Amino acid sequence: MSQYRAIRGMVDVLPDETPLWQMLEQTARDVLVAHGYAEIRTPIVESMELFTRSIGEETDIVEKEMYSFPDRNDESLSLRPEGTASTVRAAVQHNLIQSPQRFWYLGPMFRYERPQKGRQRQFHQLGVETFGVAGPEQDAELLLMCRQWWTRLGINDVLTLELNTIGSPEARSCFKAALTDYLRDQFNSLDEDSQRRLDTNPLRILDSKSATTQAVLDGAPTMTEYLDDESQRHHDRLCQLLDMAGLAYTINPRLVRGLDYYNKTVFEWTTDKLGAQATVCGGGRYDMMVSKFGGKATPASGFAAGLERLVLLMQTLDIDAISVPDLYIVSSDNNAFGQAMLEADRIRCEFPGLGVVQHLGGGSFKSQFKRADKSGAAWVMVFGAEEMVSGKVTLKPLRANEQQMTLSREELDTFLSQLEQLVNEY
Repeated sequence: MSQYRAIRGMVDVLPDETPLWQMLEQTARDVLVAHGYAEIRTPIVESMELFTRSIGEETDIVEKEMYSFPDRNDESLSLRPEGTASTVRAAVQHNLIQSPQRFWYLGPMFRYERPQKGRQRQFHQLGVETFGVAGPEQDAELLLMCRQWWTRLGINDVLTLELNTIGSPEARSCFKAALTDYLRDQFNSLDEDSQRRLDTNPLRILDSKSATTQAVLDGAPTMTEYLDDESQRHHDRLCQLLDMAGLAYTINPRLVRGLDYYNKTVFEWTTDKLGAQATVCGGGRYDMMVSKFGGKATPASGFAAGLERLVLLMQTLDIDAISVPDLYIVSSDNNAFGQAMLEADRIRCEFPGLGVVQHLGGGSFKSQFKRADKSGAAWVMVFGAEEMVSGKVTLKPLRANEQQMTLSREELDTFLSQLEQLVNEY
């Protein structure tokens, strides 16, 4: 019989990695809830037109990377390659944009790419989308919120914020025409991918990784030459707010992002710790999308963070999120096991802040203690013949320089209460 394996580019997240994922997700939830953001959950499958209309028919995502297929009614469907379009669709469909709104989501996205470290065909994003605030204050809140998340994860010092403004659609159209004319004269000096993009998505040439193309771009027109006054004021005020908050950033005039729906502010958080997969989070404003989907004109902005890359970064920095139990319960025989099971259930109910693991499968005390030590638990709770007669329990320390104790029920509860308080403080 052949051995089944995961589909290429769709990776299992195994138990030794899930603590980092849980840490990422929980810290994000804590930050988002504290800022007044509400979770939204949208389908994994949407109409293909939703993405071609929002992302752009000539983008790499739509041209080469979407998983699309007809359903039984010959409607063209796609696995979502990103989360913004679905969130806007849901907000318009359910009439959610009545006042400024703050949403967030978390889940898998799908793009047909060449799998490599930090880039998979099924990947996971945490996204944030906001509606109803036109000013740069909203952009600043998003970026400061990111900084809080990075700080809680312990990765803030290895991330750099790159910032740019790509202006209004009209200004960007003029810049795009000037850039295209310039690059046509330099066509033979461009890398093959940039030559292809010249007729479809010339702005993406600005972030080409080719050294020869970057050399050509040194003499190219810049967005600054075509930037409209309102977008410039927006950008200047955003920079002022970030300076006031002490949030360092680098102006990158070649940063455009890979999606057609952006305007004004665009940004990326990058690191030099992951090689080619340097971007871990990106976003910006997309003030025209709501009206494009049938809603009234509504300013909007947001970002998405790639969880695979954040996990990889945390692993590179040796950040540990492994959770270990506080108590490991062992028992001498079947009668003791039954009593231990009842006590374990009681402790979990009355002291929910503690992690309690009960040994299963029998075995000698020696083998059970080996398993307890391997679990990383701080204490072993022993139910043996003496404990069954006395009605007390024995606690043996595995990590701390403490004494073994035999405690009554009342003494045990006092100890557990103190232990729970210490765990919560830690």
